[in-house]
Amino acid sequence: MSVRPIFVVAGVGNSSGTGGASARMFAKAGYNIALISRESESLHKFATELKTRDTDAAAFPISDYNYKEVQSAFRAVRAHWPNTDIRVALFNAGFGVWKPFLQITEEELDRATDTNVKAAFAFSREAITAFQGQSLDERGKRGTLLFTGATASLRGNTTTSAFSAAKFALRSLSQSLNKEFGKENIHVAHTIIDGGILTDLAKSRRGEEWAANPDLSLSPESIAKSYLYLVDQDRSAWTWELDLRPAHEKW
Repeated sequence: MSVRPIFVVAGVGNSSGTGGASARMFAKAGYNIALISRESESLHKFATELKTRDTDAAAFPISDYNYKEVQSAFRAVRAHWPNTDIRVALFNAGFGVWKPFLQITEEELDRATDTNVKAAFAFSREAITAFQGQSLDERGKRGTLLFTGATASLRGNTTTSAFSAAKFALRSLSQSLNKEFGKENIHVAHTIIDGGILTDLAKSRRGEEWAANPDLSLSPESIAKSYLYLVDQDRSAWTWELDLRPAHEKW
């Protein structure tokens, strides 16, 4: 039996959203799963859920999304599976604040920057360093680095000054990394999530009518399928940016 490569995801929450769905999807696709998130109790429970006879999964909890915490967690992943390739890394973490500009606090700005920019830098550095030491796979890749973006990655609005600034930075980071490391056969892709994702929290806020209509919400499982599609692309035709929205989303 061949050694299963590793899928690393940062940003899992209670596992009902994109991070959790992606972990399940890649486990079924033949990967061992490394989970990085703040929620340590639910994180360990989810890792146990993912484990099967063929799949290994481990939790790497952090106290917050900042450069040092994410760097340390990623290095712990490499130490946990020292002789196994990390082939996919998904940065799905995010911190959003929706307020008029003059009401945004310095603490909120710091959290938006730490999570969406600094933590993403650390995650990217560790992923790319791991990829550089690996041989080409059957698709001609050393690894794939994925980022979850948002509508705010493309345009600002009246209450998104801090969130958009941080998401613009994340998108720019992904584009820069794609251009710099594509020549090393490292695939970097960014996905615009333009709409509400069908998570437990969204269901509680938007109601059952919204949750029951697949024309109105993004399924986490469908987003995960798109991530797997990006990973399965061979080196002759790579996507840098993909935008996903439900059928009835206004845009």
